[in-house]
Formats: sequence, C-alpha cells, structure tokens
Amino acid sequence: MSTATDTVPASGAYEPGSHPDLAPPPGTTGPIRWMKDNLFSSPLSTVLTLISVYIVYTVVTSAGSWLVLDAVISADSREACQAIDSGACWAVIVSRFNLSIYGFYPDAERWRLNLAFILLFVALGPILFDNFPARKHMMKFSMAYPVIAYFLVVGGMGLEPVSTHLFGGVMLTLVIGLTGITCSLPIGILLALGRYSKLPVMRMVCTMFIEFIRGVPLIALLFVASVMLNYFLPPGVEFDLLFRVLIMVTFFASAYMAEVIRGGLQSMPKGQFEAADAMGLTYWQAMRLIILPQALKVSIPGIVNTFIGLYKDTTLVLIIGLLDVLGIMRSSLADPKWNGLAHEVYLYTAIFFFISCFAMSRYSLYLERKLHTGHKR
Repeated sequence: MSTATDTVPASGAYEPGSHPDLAPPPGTTGPIRWMKDNLFSSPLSTVLTLISVYIVYTVVTSAGSWLVLDAVISADSREACQAIDSGACWAVIVSRFNLSIYGFYPDAERWRLNLAFILLFVALGPILFDNFPARKHMMKFSMAYPVIAYFLVVGGMGLEPVSTHLFGGVMLTLVIGLTGITCSLPIGILLALGRYSKLPVMRMVCTMFIEFIRGVPLIALLFVASVMLNYFLPPGVEFDLLFRVLIMVTFFASAYMAEVIRGGLQSMPKGQFEAADAMGLTYWQAMRLIILPQALKVSIPGIVNTFIGLYKDTTLVLIIGLLDVLGIMRSSLADPKWNGLAHEVYLYTAIFFFISCFAMSRYSLYLERKLHTGHKR
C-alpha cells in the first residue's frame, strides 16, 4: 500500500521545469507582511504606530459622537437642535441643501442642470478613458457638449432663458471651475509654445502676458472684471459679470499652465528635436507628434495641481458678489435661526471641495501609472 510520501519525490528529484508551485511561507505576503514592513519594522516604528493608533482612536471617538451619534438632522433652528441633542446641527445643511446645489436657479428649470450634470460624465468618459465604449464616436459628443451645456444652463433654442445673476452654489462653482480648466489648457499650451518660440516678437508678447498675469493676484483680476472692465467697452455695451469672471479666471489659469508646460518642454532632450528635423517634420508636426506628447506626460502632476488650485480659487468670486457654494452656505449664518453654526457650514463646504479635488488627484495618479510617468511605487 503506497503512502503520500511515496508519490512526492525528494527535494531535487523533479525534472527541470516540472517542480510544482508552492505556497509562500506564512507571514511573508499579504496584510501581515505589509504590517511588519510598514508599521512594526523596528522598535521606534512600533512605538510610533501605537501612539498614532491611540491618537486616531481618541479623535475618532470624540469627533464621531459630535458628527454622527449626537448629531441632529431634523430641526427648525439652532435652538431646536440644542434642545434635541448636543451634537452637530446638520439640520442647517438639510434646510439649505437645494440652495447650496442650485443657487437661485428657478425650481421648474432645475431639470436642465441635472441633465447637464449627467451629460458631463458622458462627455468626460471618452476624453479621460481609452476603453470607453464607442470612444471614437462619443468624442464627437464630447466636442459638442460645451454648446449643449450652454443652452441647457443659460437657455435659448426653445428653453426659457435664465439670468446668470441667479447662478449660485455648487452649480456656479462647477461652471467657473470646469470652464477655466477646459479653456486654460489649450491656451496655456499655445502660450508655452509662444514663449518657447524662436520668433522674438511672439516670445516677447507671450512672456509679457504670462509675467503680467502671474504677477497680479486673482482677486485683483476679479475686481478688474467686475468694476473696471466696463470702462473699456463702448458706451451702452453691457457685458455679463459671470462671463467677465470666466475670462479672467481662464487667463489667470492659462498663465500658470503655460509655465508648467514650458517646464515640460525644457525637459525634452535635444535629440528629440534633432530626430524630428532628421525626419523632415515641420515645426507643428514635430510638436504635435513628438515633443508635446512627451512634454505633457512629464507635466501631468503640475497640470493637475494647477487645475486643483484653480478649482479651489473659485471661492474668491464671493468677494465680487457671486455666491458659490461657500457664499451660499455663509449666507446661512446671517439667518437668525442658524446663526452660530459655522462649524457645520464650513465642514460641509470643505467636504465638497475635498471630494472634488481628491477625485482629480486620483485620476492624475491613474494617468501617471498608465503612461509610466514618474517613479514606480
């Protein structure tokens, strides 16, 4: 009668290439190994890990009670919240939620904003992901989306016109942020190429524009857009405040974007330009096919960082009277019923911006890994 040991050859008795795959020794892979390498690799690391766990536990338990366990969701005022429990009064967020999202946009027309928001993801899909279904055909929709979104949000073509003075909340933040991001990238590329150009006049004009915009705070440009720009227009010509702000925000972001991309251009080895010349490519062919793709790949972290900074700077429009999500929520504190709930209001706003900016940073890391940019981790 044969046993299990009879069927397993002794070590080294297998034919070359026929040795079976064995499981790794216990504790050398998986979460346990990760904890040993990252949390308990040395006595000092172990002590710091235990201290960090204690601090996190203390903060989570104390903050969790205020944020969740003792929080009040439904109430008519701050006093009513305090009468129910001692935690956060999220009732102020619930009562102002629609206002924080849509601003003063008419209730009957808010379906247009919802549709524009849904179509935004459909338009972004082919641009951001190579494996998007029917990507080649959907790119045509992505190119047409800005026009579609404009008529959905502003009106026209059979839709009821809505004044931009009614824009506010998250909707206004997205309009300013996405417009600035979308327009600043191509303009920034052109400015970078102009400053990198060998033509003296082109280089001088682009350099003066970039240095002037970068030398002036955004808040000053917004004041110029809201107060002084009308003085430079012909008499009787009115220019919508929101469109003036969009122009200034785009110019501001474009100047910073140009410097980020110029850094990518300067990082290109001279041999890349020489190879393009040897192949007989024109200047624009060399830039489009060889130089710019590599420069943009290297510049991805800086580009996304500029996008995130621009998106957060949209809150500055509060200074010139436009109420974005921060402005809408701050106005809640002026209501006697909700006065004194600054913690809840600012935390809600901070969470909104964190989610948006975190999503952009995650996509940046995905793009870097896909293009093999930067150091592997």
